[in-house]
Amino acid sequence: QVQLVESGGGLVQPGGSLRLSCQASGSIFSIGFMGWYRQAPGKERDLVAVITSGSPIYGDSVKGRFTISRDNAKNTVYLQMNSLKPEDTAVYYCKMSIRTTPSIVQFYWGQGTQVTVSS
Repeated sequence: QVQLVESGGGLVQPGGSLRLSCQASGSIFSIGFMGWYRQAPGKERDLVAVITSGSPIYGDSVKGRFTISRDNAKNTVYLQMNSLKPEDTAVYYCKMSIRTTPSIVQFYWGQGTQVTVSS
């Protein structure tokens, strides 16, 4: 069994910052892809940022404001969000590709954490 647990969401004023964390636990052999997605009410789930072993990839709307990073020793991915805007309001989900054995790999999602940007 593998679980992804997110933390760090909340209410912040426009221009403020938040840092999200997502830690994987359970029977983990290795983790490849780590990423963050978000879903606003009435909209589809969109890519925010992803990181593998190479350079991170960001959605156009967050470039220059958000930074994704990972700590492989802690099986954790972070999302530092600066200069937040009301349009960043959404439920944020982490996603990871996890090998539970050398030959079995699956994608796992976190439960989601609410980020609200409002004055």
